[in-house]
Amino acid sequence: MTHMIRRLSRIDQPSATRPARRGGRRRRAAALVLAAALATGGACSHKAVESVATDEDVPVAVQAAALVDTFDTTVATTGMVTPAAGADWTITAPEAARIAELPHGEGERVQVGDLLVRFEIPSMTSDLASREADVASAAARVDTTKAAETRVASLVQRGVSAQKDLEAAQLDRKQAEATLGQAQAALNAATVLHERTTVKARFAGIVAKRMHAVGDLVDAGSPVMDVIDPDRLEVVTAIPVSDLSRVAPGQVARVEDPSGSASEAGTVVSIPAQVDPSSSTANVRVRFTAPTHLRTGTPVAVTIVTERLTKVLVIPAVGVIRDGDEVFVMVAGQDDDKAHKTPVTLGSTAGGRVQVKSGLKAGDLVIVRGQDGLPDEAGITIVK
Repeated sequence: MTHMIRRLSRIDQPSATRPARRGGRRRRAAALVLAAALATGGACSHKAVESVATDEDVPVAVQAAALVDTFDTTVATTGMVTPAAGADWTITAPEAARIAELPHGEGERVQVGDLLVRFEIPSMTSDLASREADVASAAARVDTTKAAETRVASLVQRGVSAQKDLEAAQLDRKQAEATLGQAQAALNAATVLHERTTVKARFAGIVAKRMHAVGDLVDAGSPVMDVIDPDRLEVVTAIPVSDLSRVAPGQVARVEDPSGSASEAGTVVSIPAQVDPSSSTANVRVRFTAPTHLRTGTPVAVTIVTERLTKVLVIPAVGVIRDGDEVFVMVAGQDDDKAHKTPVTLGSTAGGRVQVKSGLKAGDLVIVRGQDGLPDEAGITIVK
């Protein structure tokens, strides 16, 4: 008498009637186990087959579609901290000169009117002295001609001198006054030039850089010192031309330092009136709304809020699948433990999330890991 034991835990449908598994996400395991059937009290025996076939569900991670009160659409880019217009000043030598005074070092604060640099330019000093002497001489000549005119006028009144003598004296006085005017104009010009040898602070700020020391000889136009106003800094950022139409003055921006550990508020203050057709980006200026701790030249990340939406359904952008013109997500069924292919209409994307205009409702579980290659109606297991 022969005893045969057969156990079947799950019988698969034929491959022609079940959907194909893609991407290696659905695994089929089949085990064939041979067991010996023992006969007790019989003259013959044979082997019986015990077959076990199992399907393993695909492990996936999910995240629920959420309705948020506000959703900001943004443009993210990079930029560099720079002084605003009029907030930086590079002091240069007016002529070849020697630096006579340079009282402030790098990093020191200066106030309006503080001496920054005094140049020693012998040619300017001697020219100023010469012009002052010319004015003094011309002024003395005017005084002399005025006195002569007064004396001749008295003689004419008494009949001692002729009228033509008075006219000659008046002409001398007018010529002397003209000469004095010319000398004074030359002195004023020389004074203006000489004043350039002494440079005082135009605004309160910080000495950002010093290129020379006292006693150095510098050529005309050589930079000597950079001064900036740290309370008037901004960020110049390159915006893709494709996004430029979304950016406008007055929009709120966030500026992050290179470490990403802190962000500061800013406002878009200008966009270019025209763009370079050979460039894919255009410069936009973002001004800090409060004094910043960042230094000029610091590279930063900039996020400009171009629109603020309210009551928006959002999902993680990583859950979206695009196949040609088809856009969909895989939704985990809460009752059947299966993945369901769900077409969606999307809107704006920001911060790793995307707006869903149609196709989902709040609470739907969108598969965000394990969805690639997962077939519709595939069995799944949700994991943390």
